[in-house]
Amino acid sequence: MTKGTIQTHIENKVATLTFFHPASNSFPSELLNRLINEIKRLSKDDLVHVIILQSEGDKAFCAGASFDELLAIKNIEDGKQFFSGFANLINSLRTCPKIIIGRAQGKAVGGGLGILAATDYCFATEAADIKLSELSIGIGPFVIAPVIERKMGVSALSELSLDAKNWKTAYWAKEKGLFAKVFENIQDMDESIGFLSQNLASYNLEALSAMKKMFWENTDHWDSLLIKRAAISGELVLSDFTVKALNNFKK
Repeated sequence: MTKGTIQTHIENKVATLTFFHPASNSFPSELLNRLINEIKRLSKDDLVHVIILQSEGDKAFCAGASFDELLAIKNIEDGKQFFSGFANLINSLRTCPKIIIGRAQGKAVGGGLGILAATDYCFATEAADIKLSELSIGIGPFVIAPVIERKMGVSALSELSLDAKNWKTAYWAKEKGLFAKVFENIQDMDESIGFLSQNLASYNLEALSAMKKMFWENTDHWDSLLIKRAAISGELVLSDFTVKALNNFKK
């Protein structure tokens, strides 16, 4: 349980993929890799037309990277490898031929925000505030910046990145294009997700896949771009500023 869980439920051509970690649904490397592998498996399953990506519980959607694992990084190569996990996750969502619906029941920070931006259609509740806190701990949202810029624009990316200590509301995120719809509660959100997912699942799978490919045109270079960005974060995480900031945060 301390390593987290990945669970998939498939019904009526819809795969509901749920991740969980006791530390506010944050991601250590092992959990990231398990999620990536499950997305790749579902990508090849012809019985699945649509994927709902969600986290467990009624609080945080995802707190981003595991701080314990960030503190354990001792060299540049290990740092690059860790941040490459988020790069590979975003690329797996991007290249998956199935339409992916995001479900944000609560707050999303850093890599968690990147995950939501990498979905094709995203629902949220009023509790789904967002924040990019990377600059406040001495690094930057380099890996997830391209997917956030694609979804929300350069202006929103800049505002989120530079205002690193303050939350933006779910309604602000909707105005910027991250969320398609925002609901007062989880029940209403889930009803709407169920309605859309069943409609999509009834459509021609080839047409859905062709649309997905069109949505992500001009991103083929991300396979190399995001890994290069991971190397930047991997080096910065070793700085005295970041190590001190992470230790202070844990205290």
